[in-house]
Amino acid sequence: MKNTKNSERTRRLVTAAMMTTLVIVFQLLATYTAFFGPFSTAIGLIPIAIGACLCGPLVGAWLGLVFGIVVLVTGGAALFFAFSIPGTVITVLLKGAGCGFIAGLVYKLLEPKLKFFAAIIASLLCPIVNTGIFLLGSAVFFMPHAQAIGEMVGVDKAGFGVFIALAFGNFIIEVLMNGLLSPVFVRIIKIVKIGNK
Repeated sequence: MKNTKNSERTRRLVTAAMMTTLVIVFQLLATYTAFFGPFSTAIGLIPIAIGACLCGPLVGAWLGLVFGIVVLVTGGAALFFAFSIPGTVITVLLKGAGCGFIAGLVYKLLEPKLKFFAAIIASLLCPIVNTGIFLLGSAVFFMPHAQAIGEMVGVDKAGFGVFIALAFGNFIIEVLMNGLLSPVFVRIIKIVKIGNK
């Protein structure tokens, strides 16, 4: 019994470490592949979703936090630093940790009844929660600066529309990527779980 607990703990620790490395590598790659607007696409959400499903919501939150730190360190949120440093840090770290935590929690709740769909739903929730918290943080911290932010990035929108315009392109790409890769997520999770039995 004790050996089983120790091996499970070791497995989770090793998986969390591997996913942490993948989050860093994927998001560093994304820094140089901005598809839409001034932001890079959050391909770091892929290992966050897998890690959250394999190791649970707390590891998912950790992976999201690492993702947020990489975004801050690489200048992925530099545009917003000019308007509010605390608001930028809070928004970026909260959206990362939130998407990992929610994905892990939803997977944990759905997995006993909906084995196949649990991973798909969790993987799609990552970009939805990530973008949702970005929009919420934008409304709270950056709304007074919407006009100036819009002018800086060449978006001809006023008010909250500027934040929706900034988030929309990357959101679509992130949802499509996670949606298309969902069957891969399911396969990876099955292989890991079978290997640990």
